[in-house]
Amino acid sequence: MSIRRADSLGGKAAIVGIGATEFSKDSGRSELKLAVEAVRAALDDAGLTPADVDGLVTFTMDTSPEITVAQAAGIGELSFFSRIHYGGGAACATVQQAALAVASGIADVVVCYRAFNERSGRRFGSGVQRREPTAEGAALGWNLPYGLLTPASWVAMAAQRYLHAYGLDPEVFGHVAVVDRRNAARNPAAYFHGKPITLADHAASRWIVEPLRLLDCCQETDGGQALVVTSLERARDLPRPPAVVVAAAQGAGRSQEQMTSFYRDGLTGLPETAVVARQLWRSSGLSPADIDVGILYDHFTPFVLMQLEEFGFCGPGEAGAFVAADALPLNTHGGQLGEAYLHGMNGIAEAVRQIRGTSVNQVAGAARSLVTAGTGVPTSGLVIGADG
Repeated sequence: MSIRRADSLGGKAAIVGIGATEFSKDSGRSELKLAVEAVRAALDDAGLTPADVDGLVTFTMDTSPEITVAQAAGIGELSFFSRIHYGGGAACATVQQAALAVASGIADVVVCYRAFNERSGRRFGSGVQRREPTAEGAALGWNLPYGLLTPASWVAMAAQRYLHAYGLDPEVFGHVAVVDRRNAARNPAAYFHGKPITLADHAASRWIVEPLRLLDCCQETDGGQALVVTSLERARDLPRPPAVVVAAAQGAGRSQEQMTSFYRDGLTGLPETAVVARQLWRSSGLSPADIDVGILYDHFTPFVLMQLEEFGFCGPGEAGAFVAADALPLNTHGGQLGEAYLHGMNGIAEAVRQIRGTSVNQVAGAARSLVTAGTGVPTSGLVIGADG
């Protein structure tokens, strides 16, 4: 793997199981229980049992360690366990780690999971309150005295510059919110099922931090999501059509911080996403024209537009019009704005459903899905495709 050449991971592993809890604002149970429920559901979907699992991957932010989840889920010996840092930026990297373990023979069946009570428990939207100091968090110290206390405020800085640079109005962000909520309205698993919005609704929603309105910001959710990864060879003998890991990548840009990279040369793009994009296109041999569905991390609407531009779907400043024109099926599950905020793991599950042909908003003939992870932080991405 290198940022300068193609890698050889693609086609060696597949996602064969997906499972989730319900998505709610108050789960009424522990985060460990949510994790175990999601893991068991994913194994059932894959036609596998806890005894088949020998690897687990999760996020550094998860409160349910791999060994504890293994014990609670009835999983036996493990040969591989791993955690990925940087919040939502870890989502696609969990699958990358699982695929690497499977491809190298370190493990045979790896489950990736994420579970939290992010609405009824610790709310990430509250920002930096009551956190232990860290070296990477020192960068926040330069911004906190000026009122930049929450993720929305950090993103608002880049969003304002984006609007200024391209002569746009905040309405341009509303196109993402409208598309997500339109898809969520048709998804029974979505928190906002049956509740589409219009551009007028977006414009009428209250300011959070200008230029971000309430409907530019993702929800806060309780729930769990799990994914099962194994070799493509083994996947072909399991009940579900394999969702092949065509390419996987992580990326961090120069002068990278967590959400506060304000001292880069410019604020209108996402260099970490550009690193991922280059590696995915290079390793897969694909281009934006080959993608049937885009599942783009949508914690805040402006960063969806910037991702489309970094991946080359359109030019700088053009993504709002691109989304408005429905030029690419986008976040067909409703995204984190419409379905649930599960740090992007539910987006990977939707990409799998599109390849299987089982999405509630199925794109006819979908053979390749692009999935991205959290932006503004070191991030990751996947291209998932049909077998053969």
